[in-house]
Amino acid sequence: MTTPGDPPAHPPAVEEFVVTDGEAGVRLDQFVTTQLDARGAGTRTAWTRSQVQRLIRNGHVHVAGARERPSARAQTAARARMSNHVRAGDRIRVEIPPATPAAPQPEALPVDIVHDDPDIVVVNKPAGMVVHPGAGHAGGTLVNALLHHVDDLSGIGGELRPGIVHRLDRGTSGLMVVAKHDAAHADLARQFKAREVEKTYIALVWGVVRQGRRIDLPIGRDPFDRKRISARARRARDAVTRITKAEPLAAMTLAEVTIATGRTHQIRVHLSAIGHPIAGDQTYGGRKRHAPAECRDAHRIVQRLDRPFLHAARLAFAHPRDGRRMAFTYDLPDDLQRIVDGLRALETKATE
Repeated sequence: MTTPGDPPAHPPAVEEFVVTDGEAGVRLDQFVTTQLDARGAGTRTAWTRSQVQRLIRNGHVHVAGARERPSARAQTAARARMSNHVRAGDRIRVEIPPATPAAPQPEALPVDIVHDDPDIVVVNKPAGMVVHPGAGHAGGTLVNALLHHVDDLSGIGGELRPGIVHRLDRGTSGLMVVAKHDAAHADLARQFKAREVEKTYIALVWGVVRQGRRIDLPIGRDPFDRKRISARARRARDAVTRITKAEPLAAMTLAEVTIATGRTHQIRVHLSAIGHPIAGDQTYGGRKRHAPAECRDAHRIVQRLDRPFLHAARLAFAHPRDGRRMAFTYDLPDDLQRIVDGLRALETKATE
């Protein structure tokens, strides 16, 4: 789950080139244009020199470790540097910012609406659905579905995120609250920031985790892999996770997890950091764990997972209009419940 202020989910793509003897003497902007076109870099079918010059002006091109960013006060120098000629052995590094998708359009996608009133909508997001459009996901998102089913959504989150106050990872199912207008959005955002919203998840993890355990571990973008979150981050932010209930199942634990904060991938990173990754989580080690020989049947059951076993089961907050406490719960979806039923059947068989 993520809240406003978390690091961007889609960092710039990076292309790197080394100038050969045969390419030496070419203008920097011409060289970069040719190389990007040859690699089919970014989302463009073709690159123009003016687009590359814009990358240079905005500081996205580095030569031999030196940033090629012209001073705003020296336009003549800017043009001169842009037209510098590359030399054999120069290392050119180009950062390509993610393309900004067009405004999302309504799509007749099914959406499970749990609650609907003039101020808010509470939905049960299915696993596999991205919350809002972004790089690589122009459509098919929860926002596209909401635009079809709901007349009004708040605009505070920006054109690509109408109504979206908080998010769930693509592979996570469960409850989300969506704002219909800006006043509701602002109040809900304040509650999330003040940590007044109760968020409870169900997770199946490897190993035995004790009930009552608290994980207080700052996390942030992994310095070695920008797609991951890590406790090794230089700019880590505080994050607190608690195990409120725990049911041992074979070599695993079905855990009820609450979070005081809502950092990107928080539960997945925290449980992995203490040696108990979520089953099915390929990013944070959930597929690398193997049950002991006596629990091979349990292992075979869990292998059916095609996503992390993580479900946002309960959400409670104050209604933005009158402050009354609203609480919603949603059972495990069928794909996760089948895993639990299979593991519980093994437990019963083992005690007979």
